[in-house]
Amino acid sequence: MAIIRDSIKTQALLVYFILAFALSWGAIVISVWPDGFPVTEDQLPVLIAAMLLGPSLAAILAAGLASGREGIRDLFSRLRRWRVSPRWYAIALLTAPLSTAVVLLALSLFSSGFPSALSTSDDKVSLVSMWIVSGLLVGFFEELGWTGFAIPRMRMKYGVFATGLLVGLLWGAWHFLVNLEADTFSGVLPFALLVARLFTWLPAYRVLMVWVYERTESQLVVTLMHVSLVATTGIIDPVIEGGSLLVLLLAKAAVFWVIVAAVFLTRQRGAQAVSA
Repeated sequence: MAIIRDSIKTQALLVYFILAFALSWGAIVISVWPDGFPVTEDQLPVLIAAMLLGPSLAAILAAGLASGREGIRDLFSRLRRWRVSPRWYAIALLTAPLSTAVVLLALSLFSSGFPSALSTSDDKVSLVSMWIVSGLLVGFFEELGWTGFAIPRMRMKYGVFATGLLVGLLWGAWHFLVNLEADTFSGVLPFALLVARLFTWLPAYRVLMVWVYERTESQLVVTLMHVSLVATTGIIDPVIEGGSLLVLLLAKAAVFWVIVAAVFLTRQRGAQAVSA
């Protein structure tokens, strides 16, 4: 057992990622059996609920296997770190909605086909309430794994940008099955939509989340940043498809990557000023 535990300790990150994908994707496959893929709109809430268990259970299992009860206590301890500057709460809560608002404002100059979901909803209170609750559930269960377990360990080896990019790409890939559609591989546009959904804006936003975690060491603040992203996607993002959706996704990605560039240019200048 000691040999196995030592091996798990040295490969804790790999164990976590394997478990996160296996548990989430396994739950999805079981849920859609025997109908198969792609998932229907009616199945989606159940599948998302099952999928969310992956990162959280994987983190608890990997922490327990690698470090026992102490590892599990450490995993949850970061959620209690709430005493950080108010500006970090503002950054966490406002980055997604303000960025999306900028995108929609810019797109509205060229087309009227990008109305926010809130503006077209007949029951605005229910829409907002539903997506805030959804965001809280998604944020807590996912970030227990991504931020609570994976990111602190990756930061021991990699910088903020590399950590955010690597986790962001894995985070995107983890969403693959729930974004798979019947026509995904039937043409250029459907495939481009899948790639855009998974690998354009999600890695950029994850880099920003890692940056916020580095500055606050608070899993709670990063969880709220995830909550804000989910709520923004459901409340503000237009309900569109096809080429219009691709334009929206690429525009969001562009804005997020511009913010990433601005953050790291500022960091670099700050480091140069200190060294001078």
